[in-house]
Amino acid sequence: MCKPENALARDFDLFSLLRFAAPTIVTMLFMGLYTITDTIFVARFAGTDALSALNIVCPMINLIVGLGAMLSTGSSAVIARQMGAGAHTKARQNFTLVVLTGAALGVLVALLGTVFADRIIYALGASERLVPYCRAYLVPLLLFTPASMLQVLFQSLIVAAGRPGLGMALSTAAGVINIALDYCFMAPLGLGITGAALGTGAGYLVSAAAGLLFFLGSRGPLRFCRPKWDFRMLAQSCLNGSSELVSQLAAAVTTFLFNAVMMRLLGEAGVAAITILIYTQFLLTTFFIGFSMGVAPVVSYQYGMGDHTRLRQLFRVCLTVISAASLLIFLLSFVFGAPLVGIFAPPGTAVYQIARHGFFIFPFSFLFCGINIFASAFFTALSNGKISAGISFLRTFCLLPLGILTLPLFFQATGVWLAVPLAELTALFVSCLCLRRYRAVYHY
Repeated sequence: MCKPENALARDFDLFSLLRFAAPTIVTMLFMGLYTITDTIFVARFAGTDALSALNIVCPMINLIVGLGAMLSTGSSAVIARQMGAGAHTKARQNFTLVVLTGAALGVLVALLGTVFADRIIYALGASERLVPYCRAYLVPLLLFTPASMLQVLFQSLIVAAGRPGLGMALSTAAGVINIALDYCFMAPLGLGITGAALGTGAGYLVSAAAGLLFFLGSRGPLRFCRPKWDFRMLAQSCLNGSSELVSQLAAAVTTFLFNAVMMRLLGEAGVAAITILIYTQFLLTTFFIGFSMGVAPVVSYQYGMGDHTRLRQLFRVCLTVISAASLLIFLLSFVFGAPLVGIFAPPGTAVYQIARHGFFIFPFSFLFCGINIFASAFFTALSNGKISAGISFLRTFCLLPLGILTLPLFFQATGVWLAVPLAELTALFVSCLCLRRYRAVYHY
């Protein structure tokens, strides 16, 4: 029997699927670790006001990541499906077009963001006390937007090329450089929050440059070639990946609302506390995100092949993994909440007390969010962007903002912590209904 050309074209059981997805999971986990390391360094070397500023400008970063994720996940599903159907030339043309589009979009965002930086900062709700910190972080980081876009693109496309291990290695190297430069810029050189931005940008550059070198020298099924303009493919990719943009825009909106409510209730200390919770949540959900991203090309490829038996087996294994991980992550976050908070703020401080209270409530969201994240990514992989975006829109744009705006009216700051678990629980029912409804359509 001939060996399949692509690593996606084989049977997957529990252990082989975890081995295949492991590089993407580790990549996301490492991204979470070096993202949270940024936050820790900012808290320790620049103070809690700088930590609050980091969260104030976070919605702008969410927008950049969302644009890159929309293009990368949407196009990855299209390209992987084309490879599964044997249309390799078309897949390579579309791949090249997507990379060029992402780079151009990054340049445009960098230019507009830099020109209007002050207006953006004030619009995001920064107080006069926080504006200098916001400006010192956002403006340098915006200069690295093209590299950030390419990093997000290559993260998905390297997996679609059947080389998830390489993606893990690139992200790991970028993360190590980011952490090392963060420390050097912030501690010995005393650059404060600007040093954190420069360290993060350097990590983007390393990952983007390495991805370019890999695809420029690749002789595999996915590599650069002369592109062919295809607006329909770009539009399909954006629509198909729209759930990822919805998720990031929702994160931007909810972060803005979190900041506004906590600033009103508890001042800058409340904003710093919610920053700790948001970044910790990102770290603890990296498994769900990484696993869903890691298996998505397999789903797309086998759906493109029309192999319903493999697709059904794959779906069952995915649900088993997500369910077990949900319980484990909930237990870990609940038990180790105090040490996690203590990394950011010393025990006894106002920021520590506020964040510690949140960790008695917030971890319950991890029991429900795994299935929601997987369901959205699963429908993206099946090229059903509407359902994928609908799930993301409901849990993030509708339910969570509603909770943030209403629950504090009755429960004060406790209502802020309750908003996330209640939104995820409600969205879980919708995700399960969608997975059941479309099972006969896609034969999983």
